[in-house]
Amino acid sequence: MPEPTEDVVVRPGAMPVVDADQVLAGGLGRLLDARAAERFRGDVEPVDPVAGHIPGAVSCPTTAVQRPDGRYLPPDEARAALLPDGDLTGVVAAYCGSGVTASQLVLAGRDANVEIALYPGSWSHWVRDPRRPIATGD
Repeated sequence: MPEPTEDVVVRPGAMPVVDADQVLAGGLGRLLDARAAERFRGDVEPVDPVAGHIPGAVSCPTTAVQRPDGRYLPPDEARAALLPDGDLTGVVAAYCGSGVTASQLVLAGRDANVEIALYPGSWSHWVRDPRRPIATGD
């Protein structure tokens, strides 16, 4: 297990990100939705005015990369949870409700040697534009 350090190096702009236009263009290899499965399906939506998910997204709740005690899975297990088919074609990106929870997938991906870009606006931003498509169900 890695030992925590007190040294932190912050590099603004170093984290890969995508925006709504890139998601709409469809050039992503995989788009991971970090919210709970019931929010992904559109069964419930406690925060935003519209329920569902971005079409083409794959449900990957943050709990999929965590042990029961809340710690992250070992890198090989996290990689399998993030990319069950092992396909790294194209950009892998993650979103959630507001971009905060999806950051956990980005971090787990870093440890598993999978670069994951963050869609910072996430679902809350996506549903603000009624022209953007919405999907429900699995």
